[in-house]
Amino acid sequence: MAWYAIASLTPAAILAVACLLGGGWAWGALATMTVAIAGLDRLTRVVLPARAGDGAAVAVLLGLVHFVLLFLGVRALSGAVPLTGAQMVALTAALGSFFGQVSNSDAHELIHARNRWRVRLGTAVYVSLLFGHHVSAHLRVHHPHVATPRDPNSARAGEGFYRFWARAWAGSFREGWRAETRLRQGRGLHPYAVYGGGALATLAAASLVGGWRGVAALGVLALWAQTQLLLADYVQHYGLCRETRADGSAEPVGAAHSWNAAPWFSGAMMLNAPRHSDHHLNPARPFPALRIDTPGLPMLPAGIPAMAMLATVPPLWRRVMARRLAALARVEVNQRLSEQVRNSADSGKVNT
Repeated sequence: MAWYAIASLTPAAILAVACLLGGGWAWGALATMTVAIAGLDRLTRVVLPARAGDGAAVAVLLGLVHFVLLFLGVRALSGAVPLTGAQMVALTAALGSFFGQVSNSDAHELIHARNRWRVRLGTAVYVSLLFGHHVSAHLRVHHPHVATPRDPNSARAGEGFYRFWARAWAGSFREGWRAETRLRQGRGLHPYAVYGGGALATLAAASLVGGWRGVAALGVLALWAQTQLLLADYVQHYGLCRETRADGSAEPVGAAHSWNAAPWFSGAMMLNAPRHSDHHLNPARPFPALRIDTPGLPMLPAGIPAMAMLATVPPLWRRVMARRLAALARVEVNQRLSEQVRNSADSGKVNT
């Protein structure tokens, strides 16, 4: 479990120092969340094996660290520490990337937990980023309908990220509301009331910390983090579709319906979120136990942070991913042909 703690808490510590001291530390924080992670992914070869354990201690600690960093970040960006305009942009980018990549991955782990207090902590993390509805959309919509047109957070082949961003944000809000409304049928407090009330409380707290500057800082950080979250969804499901069966329903979710990434450091930092196929096959499986050794998994050529950056340039993204989608399609056709041959052979044996 040590590698997960080191990979996720080290950037948090550097960000905290940057928020407390300002100045050149802002550039160090940004370099940590970009160059350092990419370098460790490319220059080191470590394989973290799947192992028993729920990772609850690391997940809960990261959830608490999130709120400390959010407070420090809003305070710093409100003028509490010396920052030039460029340094403020650098610190904003570093914090937003951490919240979107690490806090999001941690909150995602927490909302899938069987313990209600961990679920509440994960929900609070999303609410603090003004994105509480993602909890309902992820659990009630994304998992049941991933890789189908019914999931707003599954990107279509050829769809650019910016078009996806608008469709996924609005679609997940709407479909999450509908799913929760159908589930509750007027009984009890609607989760969206919690999300909205929590968002207002977070904005009020930001105002107390830094006045209007604090509210503005929270808004920018939340937007950056939300964009990072949607980039992860975009990258992890781009162009992958479940087949429609004769009765109109979608085939069961399989390993072929999520992209995965092998680089170890960003994977550890994101609590194995890049082992995405196994997560969709086993949503309740804790992050330390997720596997990536299944043959034939759709694999990305780099870690999730690097691929997310590539996705912000749609022509380059499409050029890189078109070959991989075509290769997957060929493999799928060959598998279906082989299955048909086996079925025909089995049918012939029965007839004789």
